[in-house]
Amino acid sequence: MASPKHAAIALGIDPGNDKSRPLIGITTSDHKSLLAWWCDWISVWRAGGRPVRISPARPLRQAVDGLIIGGGDDIGAQRYGGEVQLNVRVDPVRDELELDLLADYLPTRVPILGICRGAQMINIHCGGSLIEDIQTTYSHIKNRRTVLPRKRIEIEPFSQLADILNRRYCHVNSLHHQAVDRPGDGLKVVAQDRDDLVQAIESESHPFLIGVQWHPEFLLFSRSQQRLIRALVEASRQAALSQVRQ
Repeated sequence: MASPKHAAIALGIDPGNDKSRPLIGITTSDHKSLLAWWCDWISVWRAGGRPVRISPARPLRQAVDGLIIGGGDDIGAQRYGGEVQLNVRVDPVRDELELDLLADYLPTRVPILGICRGAQMINIHCGGSLIEDIQTTYSHIKNRRTVLPRKRIEIEPFSQLADILNRRYCHVNSLHHQAVDRPGDGLKVVAQDRDDLVQAIESESHPFLIGVQWHPEFLLFSRSQQRLIRALVEASRQAALSQVRQ
């Protein structure tokens, strides 16, 4: 399979190393598929950012202007006081990496977007809790795991997310079996699905701290979903410029 840069060239995108672009760190596991990383890379580059992969084997070596806490394996139950489940895959080294990144970057008010697992990690870092398994907790809810935008969600009016997506309702993909339960300190629920499960959270005080339960990077041809990536990149650009002026 072609690398993200080769794929970008095939799509007519110049993948040159433009240092004027804000540097966007994207956390992943060490075993993430190339296709998934390609979607991460192309979404951020197309939005005007310069993506850099962060994983336990690829630790961050320079400060970033924005941060995406990406999707992946379950978060260790001990991180939020849950019950350990033997039939799920966890990545404790990555858990530690992402919690350390949030501890370092949240106080600096760097723009942060959490995707699926990333939204849950933001919630845990802020003291919130998770539903460990949706089907076990709510047996009446159907498993709708799909990369296609088949799940309808409702977005809270006047929220930052609603302003970015320019939508009150939209369809998203669904690849999770866990979900945010109790929002962490300073976080509020801004989107839910038809089963009243949390689909997005955002900060009440941070300028750009948003977590979404779906995967906008896989919805490359959805203008509203790509606006979310673009908003993160633009907020990172503005934050970097303000640092330079200071």
